Amino acid sequence: MKIYVYPHEILKKKAEPVRNIDGALQQFIDEMVELMYRAKGLGLAANQVGEAVRLFVMDVSGSDAPLNPVVVINPVLTAVEGSEVAEEGCLSVPEYSAKLKRPSSVEMKGFDRQGKEIVIEADGLTARCIQHEIDHLDGICFVDRLSSIKKAMFRKKWPKILAELDLGKNDEE
Repeated sequence: MKIYVYPHEILKKKAEPVRNIDGALQQFIDEMVELMYRAKGLGLAANQVGEAVRLFVMDVSGSDAPLNPVVVINPVLTAVEGSEVAEEGCLSVPEYSAKLKRPSSVEMKGFDRQGKEIVIEADGLTARCIQHEIDHLDGICFVDRLSSIKKAMFRKKWPKILAELDLGKNDEE
């Protein structure tokens, strides 16, 4: 399992709902959680690892806290409120971050890995992470939400970053 790098086509694809929570999906979730921690990310959406299904994992508890992975299947934002600007980065856009305006609090419904319905109300970093991961599932990367000036700056910097990291190939496995 690997993390696909922007602008790979899978990152632009809208994910399909998960229809069956089975052993294969549980294994996939475990691998996603492991990769998220290994990559030192706060969240990871299924399409970032090549599967266009509506599923993401996250853990915003911080490096000093015990691991607390949250699994969300078929997430839907049911409410957003407020506004805040904060620095945002992405495992699919390594070595790049930018300030981005998002709603400051959210309510999301979905299902946990056992298929039990969950509702999460969040603000701050957790709200930002939820919105970021749901964007991925909708085929949107955070750099797609930048202002036109910031997008132009990103387009100029990104090829250089890819070349330095030797990530521009996006090899298919």
